[in-house]
Amino acid sequence: MALDPLHALRGANRAAPVPAAAAGAGTLLVAGATGALGQELLRRLAGSHRFAHARVLAREPIRDGLRGVETYLSPGLPIAQWPLTSADSAVIAFDPPRLYHDRERALWVPQPSDLPELARWLRACGVRTLAIVQPHDQGKLPEALKRGLASLDEQAVVANGFDRVILVRSARKPLHAKFANPAERLAAWMLSIVRFMVPSSEQPVRASKVAELVDLALRIAPPGVHVAAPELVWESAQGDMQAVARRWLQP
Repeated sequence: MALDPLHALRGANRAAPVPAAAAGAGTLLVAGATGALGQELLRRLAGSHRFAHARVLAREPIRDGLRGVETYLSPGLPIAQWPLTSADSAVIAFDPPRLYHDRERALWVPQPSDLPELARWLRACGVRTLAIVQPHDQGKLPEALKRGLASLDEQAVVANGFDRVILVRSARKPLHAKFANPAERLAAWMLSIVRFMVPSSEQPVRASKVAELVDLALRIAPPGVHVAAPELVWESAQGDMQAVARRWLQP
């Protein structure tokens, strides 16, 4: 039987069916869908169809490129004055935008100092599960802070009463610094030798693996606060991620 081209076009444009289990997962809100990490988080979480809706915070209107993903405009006001929306889960990723990507120029980029106020706004929007992906320069996170709350800002986040807070501390390569004179450049070069002394377990992990771990944590984490140290993120990327995640989240 010949295939009607019109029917084929209609079928291609029809939204993919959402499984019943995913339909009950509610709405996901992503803040910081920029950089390799933010884009990978958005691609994986929105593309899994586990959430009925996915929204991305943006500074200006853009054409949504992923099916099932829509933008939510953040006005040029303090976060506390933003109008409320509705969401059940949220992900905050601190990854600088790649300014050569025009789409990322339009997205809203959170700063670490925004975390307490942004968390309060998300909780007022109905968010019960919050995942925060906070990259750190490799080898520079104090040992005592790797597995617990690293600042008063993070303590303020937990105090908002979320059912689940998931903090993923992934290692990253040091950001490129700008030097004012050759002396600073020489000093930085001499100090850069310490990068060879960083243990392999604190080396950066591919963005796709970090996103996979966050996705898994959102699915299996019980109520409470869960912090993944850089070593755990690295270990999860080496082999059986599900086993590592279960040991972390379900002791």
